[in-house]
Amino acid sequence: MDTTYVTDVAFGAELITTTVTSSGAGVEGWIEEVYSMYGGAPNEIIVGLDVEWRPSYSPVQNPAALLQLCVDQRCLIFQLLYADYIPDSLSGFLMDTQFRFVGVGVDADAGLLSRDYGLQVSNLEDLQGVAAEEMGIPELRHAGLKTLARQVMGVTMEKPRRITMGPWDAYRLSREQIHYACIDAYVSGQVGLKLFTGDY
Repeated sequence: MDTTYVTDVAFGAELITTTVTSSGAGVEGWIEEVYSMYGGAPNEIIVGLDVEWRPSYSPVQNPAALLQLCVDQRCLIFQLLYADYIPDSLSGFLMDTQFRFVGVGVDADAGLLSRDYGLQVSNLEDLQGVAAEEMGIPELRHAGLKTLARQVMGVTMEKPRRITMGPWDAYRLSREQIHYACIDAYVSGQVGLKLFTGDY
């Protein structure tokens, strides 16, 4: 069975080209595409980053199941649990300081990637602190992505609990899971872009 496929995910008027894969080669292809489009850019490139895992109802947390990365309208959903291998190019990408990796709770996400897969992320920025400082709204330090999307982008995100708390370790992700996972990373990247450019 092919372990990589590409689908379009709609968010408002935007279509996000989304690669869903458990294949190291699929990840390498996505990263090569990003470098061909953005490598050597004069400014830092903003990358939305998010991690999903199956909720645990015991003190032991389940391993990270998905890594989502999004640059502009190109998103990667990497099914870490089913990966044939973790490519060196992913390690290099996550450590490349020409990219700034942004999201809500990204320090914890990076901690999971390190604990479960030995992946390090070098240039991390949590959007909560940036939004609070840039917009002068201290309570945004405790805001979720849904609130930041509304404040910074003026858009409404749907985050149904049955998806949020669903089986992210499934081998075959549902269309709803793919949509949710993609949009989390996409919106993180767009919120970051707007905050860092003052376009809010």
